[in-house]
Amino acid sequence: MDVLSLISTKGGAGKTTVAANLGGVLADAGFRVLLLDLDSQPTLSSYYALCKLREAGSYELIAQQLTGSDKVISTTVIQHLDLILSNDRAGHISTLLLHAPDGRLRLRNLLPAFQDRYDVLIVDTQGARSVVVEMAILASDCALCPVPPEMLAARELRRGTLRLFEELEPYRYLGIVLPSVKLLLNQVNANRRDTRLIMQSLQASFQSDSHVSVCTTVIPDRVAYPNAASLGLPVHRVEPTPPPGSCSPCAAEVMRSLAIELFPQWAEQLAALAAPAPALAAAAERQLIRRG
Repeated sequence: MDVLSLISTKGGAGKTTVAANLGGVLADAGFRVLLLDLDSQPTLSSYYALCKLREAGSYELIAQQLTGSDKVISTTVIQHLDLILSNDRAGHISTLLLHAPDGRLRLRNLLPAFQDRYDVLIVDTQGARSVVVEMAILASDCALCPVPPEMLAARELRRGTLRLFEELEPYRYLGIVLPSVKLLLNQVNANRRDTRLIMQSLQASFQSDSHVSVCTTVIPDRVAYPNAASLGLPVHRVEPTPPPGSCSPCAAEVMRSLAIELFPQWAEQLAALAAPAPALAAAAERQLIRRG
């Protein structure tokens, strides 16, 4: 089972949107996906409708080490896509981890319970520094950090997110290999000159860094993403082809490209993922118009 965490110490970077849509495209490609919402503001928990809701969630998983599928794993309406919802609005998990013997290693120690049930675990975290975020990093194979193309976001990336990884370096002495870090340029308007400059600066900054890399895939600032969230659907189903007059890739192509970049071992299955039938895409568009 691969473990991918969405990490950013700055709120509004787009972690939840990326987590939900990555999970959706992987699930539609036939992979068994488990989403874990560790954000105290549980947006991911409400992104997809649920066909089987469990009362327990992230608090029982972390605090009580409850891992049974009939206890903490809710089932979404998307086939192959399950969810452990966030139910720790008061932030009790952080206090517990600070005093627990296994502390920041709690999630890492719980992973064997899910190894045979899922192909990938995607963890959504809160947009701030916390012991919960550190726990997610130490349990991950890869940390994906969405970065809006803004100067303040780029500065916060170095000051907050990347420094957090540096402070976890001592865990290497326990035999724990820290995850690779991939920076994902998100909400990009490539027509703006300052956006292009920030993108080029980020790519140049980490060109020689063996631990941090910038994803080749870039997520554009497109209305398809909020539309998909409104419908509770993966964005690749909502925008399977480029809109008329668009010069940039459609959302389906972008999400497939990102999934292949993050999980190259599944490139063949992801590349073969069929676009939704035109009738389904049209139905989604009609549903969005009705909601609007």
